[in-house]
Amino acid sequence: MMKRACPYCKQKGSLSENRPDVVRAGKFRRKSDSRFIQIFRCKKCLKYFSIATTHPCVNQKKRQINYKVFKEISSSVSMRRMAKNLKVSRTTIARKIDFLGNTAEMKLHQLNSDRAKAKVVQFDDMETFEHTKCKPLSITLAVEKNSRRILGFEVSQMAAKGRLARLSRKKYGLRPDHRSLGRARLFKKLKEFVEEDAIFESDENPYYPKDLMCFFPKATHITHKGQRGSIVGQGELKKVRFDPLFSLNHTCAMIRDNVKRLSRKTWCTTKLPRRLEANLFIYALFHNTLLLNQPLI
Repeated sequence: MMKRACPYCKQKGSLSENRPDVVRAGKFRRKSDSRFIQIFRCKKCLKYFSIATTHPCVNQKKRQINYKVFKEISSSVSMRRMAKNLKVSRTTIARKIDFLGNTAEMKLHQLNSDRAKAKVVQFDDMETFEHTKCKPLSITLAVEKNSRRILGFEVSQMAAKGRLARLSRKKYGLRPDHRSLGRARLFKKLKEFVEEDAIFESDENPYYPKDLMCFFPKATHITHKGQRGSIVGQGELKKVRFDPLFSLNHTCAMIRDNVKRLSRKTWCTTKLPRRLEANLFIYALFHNTLLLNQPLI
């Protein structure tokens, strides 16, 4: 048997010793999955622990629904409907999304680190809002061309445009535009997953070249003229025979369809930007593994 180490003082107990420092101290039945968990006691620090003490799901009473929430939140199911289907409260679902978002962020980073660095990347901004269209948000998304692997994203606030700009300033005051800062955070993260001399493709947004060259001075930036949106793709897919940004636009259309709060003409809205980020991390991991048939670490 392997040596069991105390997570508090890191003291190891050996079965070959006459008087080990870590000994067994009974079992308990875990309510969430009905498994019997072995309890240990450290004679050095006099603390009790088990094999579940250092598990990421420690103290969770409903860990059995974690994978169900992971799949359903990435399959166009709202939080209220999910709570009703799983017979739990909406507060439980909200906490699960926060927990799964943190876990998905670490797994997504490890998954992209294990893959070869991308050589051709497509990026652009998606728009959504928090609570009301007078408070819009921007999602800067980067995707590897052809494979459609999501490399990263950043959520940042922006000012309202068009007819809503005046109403937004009247109700909520002047709203600063943080899109440039969001793109800077994204490009800084992408340096770990993308080649220095990679090819970046985007539309003709005049702010993109400056933000990109600050982090990828050796990269080649290719721009394409924006095209008319197709109704079938909720505006993300373009109504042209050949779309040079198809990998990006197809991924954006899938996000619109599979993340309920981002769908067009829906009453499911984002109340907290941090929860939108958690939802996107969950979907990105779901997309890169289950949808693209890649192994889940």
